[in-house]
Parts: sequence; C-alpha cells; structure tokens
Amino acid sequence: MKELLEFIAKSMVSDPDSVEVKETVNDNTVVLELHVADDDMGKVIGKQGRIAKAIRTVVKAAASHENKKVVVEIV
Repeated sequence: MKELLEFIAKSMVSDPDSVEVKETVNDNTVVLELHVADDDMGKVIGKQGRIAKAIRTVVKAAASHENKKVVVEIV
C-alpha cells in the first residue's frame, strides 16, 4: 500500500522528491501518512477534496485484497 500511495502522489505533484509516506501498523489497520510540499498540497487534495477521496478509494480497494483496513491521512 505504501508504494502505491507514493507512486500516485509522485505522479501528481510538481516536486516528487518532497513526497514522503509514513506507515504505521496497528493490529489489522494500516495508517499511511502522506507528506508533500506546501505548494503541492492543493494538487493532492483537489477541489472539495475529490482527489484525496479518489486516492483513499484506490488505496482501500488495494488493501481489501489483503483483508486489511487502510487509513490515508494527508498531512
């Protein structure tokens, strides 16, 4: 999941070197924290949060194949 989120984020932003994903595992839940440059925050969130919602949907769908719950936080 971490690699998928990192790939998606790096494809969207202007400064792909600043993309950082931190993974925390708790029981059956994986928390992914996405850090991007301040200038790229709008690109990742999108209008009314639509892009952020789409990213979360794709990552959750990938996690469902492994029977895990994933939470994506954009920091």
